Formats: sequence, C-alpha cells, structure tokens
Amino acid sequence: MRRREFITLFGGVAAAGWPLAARAQQGERVRRIGVLMYGAADDVEGQARLAAFTEALKQLGWSDGRNLRIDTRWATADDIRRHAAELAALAPDVLVAGTGTATVAPLLQATRTVPIVFVTVIDPVGAGFVASLAQPGGNATGFTIFEYSMSGKWLEVLKEIAPRVTRAAVLRDPAVASGIGQFGAVQIVAPSLGVQVTPVDVRDAGEIERALTAFARGLNGGLIVTGTALAFVHRDLIISLANRHRLPAVYWHRRFVASGGLISYGPDTIDPFRRAADYVDRILKGEKPADLPVQAPTKYDLVVNLKAAKALDLTVPETLLARADEVIE
Repeated sequence: MRRREFITLFGGVAAAGWPLAARAQQGERVRRIGVLMYGAADDVEGQARLAAFTEALKQLGWSDGRNLRIDTRWATADDIRRHAAELAALAPDVLVAGTGTATVAPLLQATRTVPIVFVTVIDPVGAGFVASLAQPGGNATGFTIFEYSMSGKWLEVLKEIAPRVTRAAVLRDPAVASGIGQFGAVQIVAPSLGVQVTPVDVRDAGEIERALTAFARGLNGGLIVTGTALAFVHRDLIISLANRHRLPAVYWHRRFVASGGLISYGPDTIDPFRRAADYVDRILKGEKPADLPVQAPTKYDLVVNLKAAKALDLTVPETLLARADEVIE
C-alpha cells in the first residue's frame, strides 16, 4: 500500500473511532451548566432528581461529556453560599437551582446575569425571585412546587384520617415567605374543620424536639409538616417524634411516608426536573428566562402507610384508600 493511501485510510478509521467528545470539541461548542443541590451527595431523592434532569437533557440532544459539561455542587446551610459563588464564577451558560428557595437565593446573590432555572420553589414572587409568574422579568424562572391554597388540603386529609384531631401543630420554616404563606393557608381552613392550629418553627433539631414534645402534652393533637428543605433534612427526627408522641401526621412528600410516616399529599418532585431540562434547552438555544413563565406542578400524589395507621389505632377510610396513588403495607 502506498504511503499516501495508508495515511488517508488511517485518517478515516481514526476519525470514525474518535470518541464523541473529541469530535464535539472540534466541530461543536461544549455548553456549561452549573447545578446547585441542597443536601448530601448520596441522598437517594436528590440523585433521582438529578438523573431525571440529565436523562431529559439527553433526549433533547444534550449529553454530559459530548456537547455539555455539568458541574454539580451538593451543599449544606453552612457552605451553600460558597458553592453558589463557585458555580457562578465558572461562567456557565445556565445555572440550575435544584432544591427550592434554599438554592435560588444564594445563586441570585452570586449573579444577576447568568440565566437561572429553579425547581420546586413554593413562592417565587413572594421571595422576590421573579416579578410575576407570567413574566418573570429577570434572570430566573422555573417551576413551583405547589400553590398556597393547596396547603389547606393537608388539614382536610388530617381530619379525614384522624377525625378526633382538634389541635394541629404546623411545622414550617419562618425564615422564608413560603413558611408564613403555607401556615396562613392552613389557618384559613382551620375554623371550618374545628381545628386550632399552632405554628412550630423548624430552624434546628433541638427546637423541633422541644416544640413537638410540648405540643404533644395536650389532647387530640395532630401534625402537619409543610414543604420546606429544613423539614426534609430533619425528616427522620420529625417522623420519630410524631410516632413516639402518637401524633397523626400529614407530610408534604411521599419520602416521609416511605420512612415510616402516616400519610402524605404533595406534588411529584421528580417530574419538574424533567421539565426543567426543557427550559435549559430553550435557554441554550437563545430564549431568555425573563420571557419563560413560571410553571406549576401537573401531578399530585396521595400516599398512605397502613402500618403507621395501625400503630396509631387509626382505621383508614375506604374513600381515602380509593383516592390513594400508593398504599404502603
């Protein structure tokens, strides 16, 4: 074989065998996304959310290591601002706030120019993240986890599964607008259900334990755990206290029930991450977050734990079981 023919043949074979990433570097711009998650890197729920996001991106033609680079930071309350600043300093094309208000606020403090797509935020307008749901107006947009009015449903579910309840502790985060708003929505429906509600702050484990222990000394008590990142962090403690003090409890997320809690009603928290991939795709293709409306959840789940109900001597009404999306035996 002549030398020129050999070089031509070898070049063709080599090109065909090059990794996709190498070819992307030559002919395709590699875009960059920064993802900020609140919690531990080995958190099962967090990993499932991130996997749904990256898989949806792949279906839209974006693949980490080919035409996309994803930088992920897992943060706690102590280091979340540092991680947000680090991600913003990388000058990504898009930032993703993956765990509600706890991740959006520090990212917005770090940058007002890089597009931000947030997921599972409760009240982005009240928190000052966007000007309005229809016209966000700034560098952030994304997906809410539920409307305040839905919070009243928790008290309705609590009375349905535990009719004797006349007092309910409402565990909320007082440091964010959503904590106040969710408690307010529960408060509105309380008189019609004959229930007196008491706010319980969720700032740290010691405060939670002291407040719930004191509340449980009264009769006919129940518990509502509102949607907050801090409640998720302290979920094992909250479930343990509710069971120990025999407080029928309604939670905002199915994972509480899977871990031994009584009942939950709330949105599917994986699906918004798939939908967030669509917004990231649109921004990478030139659209502005200011023009992309904030979207609400499309699916809510009711999950019941029969073992927990039995331990509390509760009989779950057939009407409630018929509506349940999942029943844990």
